[in-house]
Amino acid sequence: MGDDPARLYRLDGVAHIDGVINDEDIAYQLGLPVDGCYVSGCLSEFQIYIQGGRPAWVWFQELLGVTPPPSQVQKYAVNCSWFQETFGECPEGADDETLFADKSGNRVHIRWLPYVARLEEMGTYSWSSAALAWLYRCMCRVANRHVVKLAGPLQLLQSWIFWRFPLFRPAGWSGYNPSSSEKGPRVQMWRLRIDRLQDREGSPCSLSGCRTAADVLQVVHPEALEPRHMALWRSVTSLIYFAVIEWHQIDRVLPQFGGVQPRPGPALNIDFLMSKDGRGGDRWFPYHLQKWHLYWESRAETVLRFDVVADPGPSHEFLEWWLQHGKRFLSPDMHLGDPRAVPIPVEASQRGVGVVPDMDRPEDVPDRRRVERRARVGTRRSQRD
Repeated sequence: MGDDPARLYRLDGVAHIDGVINDEDIAYQLGLPVDGCYVSGCLSEFQIYIQGGRPAWVWFQELLGVTPPPSQVQKYAVNCSWFQETFGECPEGADDETLFADKSGNRVHIRWLPYVARLEEMGTYSWSSAALAWLYRCMCRVANRHVVKLAGPLQLLQSWIFWRFPLFRPAGWSGYNPSSSEKGPRVQMWRLRIDRLQDREGSPCSLSGCRTAADVLQVVHPEALEPRHMALWRSVTSLIYFAVIEWHQIDRVLPQFGGVQPRPGPALNIDFLMSKDGRGGDRWFPYHLQKWHLYWESRAETVLRFDVVADPGPSHEFLEWWLQHGKRFLSPDMHLGDPRAVPIPVEASQRGVGVVPDMDRPEDVPDRRRVERRARVGTRRSQRD
């Protein structure tokens, strides 16, 4: 998901925050277990790729007893309003939110038909890693200046922000829904609030190690906190949601798990995978993206082991690296830029260097299509020549 967009340091007595939404957060925020089969398959050609599968709308009729009219279908997505009108309202206590919403927020893709056909197996999948993969992908997309809407499990993102930054919690935050008016000024205000955070006003520690975790334990399903699930919170592995592949790089946020952050190596470049979301034609993704599915299969072998310390945080070596590559403020430099030298805190040296075990690392898969296209076609100048 890029080079750690959630990391924020300040080094001059202001905020030192290091964190990114990970599988541990999903366990505590949504109560979803991590260990299980990847959520993958195909999107619509079920009769080709799945044993016992049927053509999409034939299978839809067999499973649900009715087929939506063409006016309620956009390609392979059915309007939620049709489901509500056809099958009635959700049972009492059911949540209308969805973890895998698109930007419309009001359609359901038929990729889920094979899962409906095997409802008894729903508990065997890693819904946590699938939701995290989709959130990472949606956050990457919205970073594009041409994208104006954010899809994905936004209730998770909002809950994570309010948990990690207690000062940002509004009154009655469980039902918080900001208005869409004055978007520009509101963004500027929140950037300033983040820039003005003071030391320890964020909560980078592991939720399992926080004193307030006892309150959360009362509402989290015990299965999500079984050892086989908790161990994978520290696994550096792939995250899979059909054609969406992301990478769980918790080796770059060790203070969130109680460790000392060493100088990081290069971030994994999976730009080419970022362009793959299934819209280029249906495939059996466990085969088409086999390498990344195999990484998930070996997830237990890539669990990080490191020392947990009383004062987790960045090492001296990391802060030296960060001073060269990081950005101190979100607001424009003309408002908050500080020309003074930034001293590295003494406690950073006292923590030691921090150590991450050597692990096999996937090869980068950069997106070279533009470069290759230019090599085939040539620039305008070369064509004229």
